[in-house]
Amino acid sequence: MDYLPLFHNLKGRRVVVVGGGEIALRKVRLVQEAGALITLVAKDFCPDLLDMHSSDSKQGSNRLELITATYEHKHLLQYPDAVLVIAATNDAELNRLVSEHAQGSNMLSNVVDDPGFSTVIFPSIVDRSPIQVAISSGGDAPVLVRLLRTRFESLLPAGMAKLGSLAGSFRERVKAKFANGADRKAFWEEVFYGPIAEQAYANNLDRAEQLLTEKLANTEEFKTGEVYLVGGGPGDPDLLTFKALRLMQQADIVLYDRLVSKEVLNLVRRDATRIYVGKTAGDHPVTQDNINQKLVDYALEGNRVVRLKGGDPFIFGRGGEEIETLAEHNIPFQVVPGITAASGCASYAGIPLTHRDHAQSVRFIAGHLRSGKMDLNWAELVQPNQTLVFYMGLNGMETICQQLKQHGLDATTPAALIEKGTSDRQQVFVGNLDSLPSIVRTAGAKAPTLIIVGHVVSLHDQLAWFNQSENPLHGVINKNNEIQNSAKDK
Repeated sequence: MDYLPLFHNLKGRRVVVVGGGEIALRKVRLVQEAGALITLVAKDFCPDLLDMHSSDSKQGSNRLELITATYEHKHLLQYPDAVLVIAATNDAELNRLVSEHAQGSNMLSNVVDDPGFSTVIFPSIVDRSPIQVAISSGGDAPVLVRLLRTRFESLLPAGMAKLGSLAGSFRERVKAKFANGADRKAFWEEVFYGPIAEQAYANNLDRAEQLLTEKLANTEEFKTGEVYLVGGGPGDPDLLTFKALRLMQQADIVLYDRLVSKEVLNLVRRDATRIYVGKTAGDHPVTQDNINQKLVDYALEGNRVVRLKGGDPFIFGRGGEEIETLAEHNIPFQVVPGITAASGCASYAGIPLTHRDHAQSVRFIAGHLRSGKMDLNWAELVQPNQTLVFYMGLNGMETICQQLKQHGLDATTPAALIEKGTSDRQQVFVGNLDSLPSIVRTAGAKAPTLIIVGHVVSLHDQLAWFNQSENPLHGVINKNNEIQNSAKDK
């Protein structure tokens, strides 16, 4: 995080602005809207600033002071109570000198269009006061920030300001009725997602206030929370569903596993409690029974609990076991499907799981070892025109390839291992049943991984589209279905 976003209360507090042109004008308008006392220092001032000063004087507020002079350090020293200094001239050296003086007095400083010499920067603002959204790129991509602001402007109804003010007027009454923070949160979420909000958006404020009063009088304490089993997908946060993101933002507590990417986890509500319950091969510090019980206990305390899983909760995610426990204890729950690793990783690797010329069926298989063995119906897996996808197969890769060959698949059958699929760290290792284990072990691939076996793998070189950085250990299948390992060629 390059900058910590903060909202600064400037009401009745001094802001010094050095500059008198259009650049200064834009900043003055912003801090004036925030209620600041403003002192401007410049040799001359543009007409709009002069008009603003004249209007301020006529109203007798004296909130805008003009000092006609070439800036000197003394101009800051005479305002030791200033909480912000803005350098807004077209002279870069002068701007930086102002910033140095401000920082020397422990004042926050902003140099317009020069974030390197600023201790604070101005974001792009979507204003639905009391609701505000601030967007910043740290000065790196201002055009992108403007595009994002336009999107937010269209997403947030103008009535959002009225709804925010209405909620503020009821805040203490709601707090007095619901001593439990989780109950207050649940109450407000029902308000903001229901007809009260719609009435406020439609500017029917009297009706919205009436409905809110009635709801507050008739709502009892929330006794039981709810559990959401959410599929977090294979890693790319853009693959989350809208519903998954909405519920992640509502959660009080999030239990997440090892396969949930950092990028996805960062989309959870920031003040939610995060509890890691991940398991790796041979290392299960948190048992499944313990996870099941945690879900029940947290829900009975009135929390909204997200069980966030990599991929899809119902595909090798033990989601069925968890909701069985919830059902036994009468805990309300929802299940949000996610893009499973087979679909997401194969797509990002350019390997279609089915193809008219190569495979008319696909099998998802748990490929982890148990006591050093893998008890699968291998004869059933070696059918023609079929794609095999092995989850959790990295440790047992040699066993998988060996057993498939022993039960009838040709040693030259194309095979691939995808490491950290759909992320910017994705690597795709392509070979065949004979060569893939050595290619992967030489590369030192680490979980999470996915193994795909079948002739659809031969399409990877033609169809790969994502993160196509050259991999020196990448095996390429040629037209004769022979493996050319570029690492050996080099």
